[in-house]
Amino acid sequence: MVTLFSYRIPHDTGAAPNPFWGICTLVICKPAIRRVAKMGDWIVGTGSKNSPIGNIDGKIVYLMQVTNKMTMQEYDTFTQKYLPEKVPDWSSSDPRRRLGDSIYDFSFTPPRIRQGVHREEDRKRDMSGLNALLSEYFWYFGNNACELPDNLRKIIKQDSGHRSRSNEPYVEQLLEWLDGLGMEPNKLYGSPQEELFKGSRIYCKC
Repeated sequence: MVTLFSYRIPHDTGAAPNPFWGICTLVICKPAIRRVAKMGDWIVGTGSKNSPIGNIDGKIVYLMQVTNKMTMQEYDTFTQKYLPEKVPDWSSSDPRRRLGDSIYDFSFTPPRIRQGVHREEDRKRDMSGLNALLSEYFWYFGNNACELPDNLRKIIKQDSGHRSRSNEPYVEQLLEWLDGLGMEPNKLYGSPQEELFKGSRIYCKC
């Protein structure tokens, strides 16, 4: 059975999810979803009333189908070999490189934290998620968050945590609505809502 996970994104920085370089990934934050989601499941992140671009409560920031799942250690190996852009490069002038979510370096025991958007105090929460979720079938709207129709508004999670079991009646309706949009997958239809690296701000909150 396919599960639809939905949650509210208070801070859309481009790190969690990380929609860049052709694959949308969820590797840091949302540990409960990362522990249990399986290939074929859907994840929907909706906006916040307190977004830096205004009230986008009930609008979709991104949605993705999980097309690959691996441990965080496997993801570290994978990114270094096949997707080095996801490994954070703090010296890069390209903010997408700074937002890399392959933060944990498993060539050390315990893993070292690469210089990136998370810090030591995030380790326990990030690592408790165990897995990295990857999607090659996603839509990212960011600051152009997409309005949900009335019949799908019940999937919206207003507070912390996520919805899953209660979303079961809405899976087919969501996919029908998505198909009706006529929008190509694996494209960025917007940018992250928060300018993480403007000024001195360099930390990504979940």
